[in-house]
Amino acid sequence: MSWRLLKVVVVLPGTVLVLVPAIILWAVADTGAAAEFRGPVDPGFWIGAAVGLVGIAFAVWTVRLFVGPGEGTPAPWDPPQKLVVRGPYRHVRNPMIASVYMMLFAESLILNAWPLAVWLIVFFAVNALYIPRSEEPGLAARFGEDYRQYKANVPRWIPNPLPWNPDDEGESS
Repeated sequence: MSWRLLKVVVVLPGTVLVLVPAIILWAVADTGAAAEFRGPVDPGFWIGAAVGLVGIAFAVWTVRLFVGPGEGTPAPWDPPQKLVVRGPYRHVRNPMIASVYMMLFAESLILNAWPLAVWLIVFFAVNALYIPRSEEPGLAARFGEDYRQYKANVPRWIPNPLPWNPDDEGESS
């Protein structure tokens, strides 16, 4: 992994998935809301593990698409130079952030910590405001008509089971 990508992983998902949850768990440690790791005897552990593994797989896949075909990183300070409309991006516009939601949900289940579920809700709400108000206009400015076509055909949050084929629109990304 390059230093360029390592910085992105440490700063972005590292903050959301490790630093903030650690602060939350520390803050509630001596309360009734403390985490109660129950291990593999608890079904929540296995559900969380499955969801977390899917989240990790999607995170790796989407980051690789940003670094490879996109020629950039997930970081706002080092974004992809090309619009990525491959793989999971053909089904939903935000699979990378969805993978982070899955990993946060998995943490809350594995640790049996409802404060982490609250953090997931807060994080989702922040993104539900940020993405349409800041990220999407920025993408439209950078990628123009290609992004507008993509946005018109691919949903923001709920994956479309049928992949969008940009070649049907006369585009080749």
